[in-house]
Amino acid sequence: MTPRACMIMAAGFGTRMGALTAACPKPLIKVAGRPLIDHALAEARDAGAGRIVVNGHYRADQLAAYLADAPEVRFLHEVPEILDSGGGVRNALPLLGEIPFWTLNSDAVWRGDNALNTLAAGWRPDRMGGLLLLVPQTRAVGRKDGGDFALAGTGQITPDKSGLVWTGAQILDPAVFETTPPGPFSMWVIWRKLIVEGRLFGLPYSGVWADVGHPGGIALAEEMLRGADAV
Repeated sequence: MTPRACMIMAAGFGTRMGALTAACPKPLIKVAGRPLIDHALAEARDAGAGRIVVNGHYRADQLAAYLADAPEVRFLHEVPEILDSGGGVRNALPLLGEIPFWTLNSDAVWRGDNALNTLAAGWRPDRMGGLLLLVPQTRAVGRKDGGDFALAGTGQITPDKSGLVWTGAQILDPAVFETTPPGPFSMWVIWRKLIVEGRLFGLPYSGVWADVGHPGGIALAEEMLRGADAV
């Protein structure tokens, strides 16, 4: 079943981009003339997501106001505390529905096939609890931290710093959150459980992905979108 909902992860502390976020949250920083959140929204809409949930924390009022005229978007202000990657998704489950959904980080841009459509084509609900979209480090523009996962011939993944990079896009079965309490927790809580169960899978992305989570990533992402692949 193709997902119908997407969560865009946009809640942060406003620290990694330095002075660029002194007056606005990172999702509103422009890359190639468009706010980062617009790049993520386009990816979700082009994949057919009829329901989009966006979370926010730092300068959340600005992001909420920017999204106010988008009828399919629901905004969740994480206050007083930020809920981290896993807790943020769990908090949004009532809005995401009861079937598998996408999640997408807001601080990245893509060149190539739609990332969420690629995931939907590879999703196998009978054996997967999560499916992550991965790229080789050679096509991870602006990436500073090495790899994340090794991909087995079966499609299952395990942590590996020398391996492929997670792009911030995935499909999750909402049932994987059944035993998690509310509050802050990392997505790794979910992933580790799925790895033990043999239900965390990865899928290679054929295009190019850019990390815009740091100031230097902006120019590199714009070069990538123009067709240059400097990493």
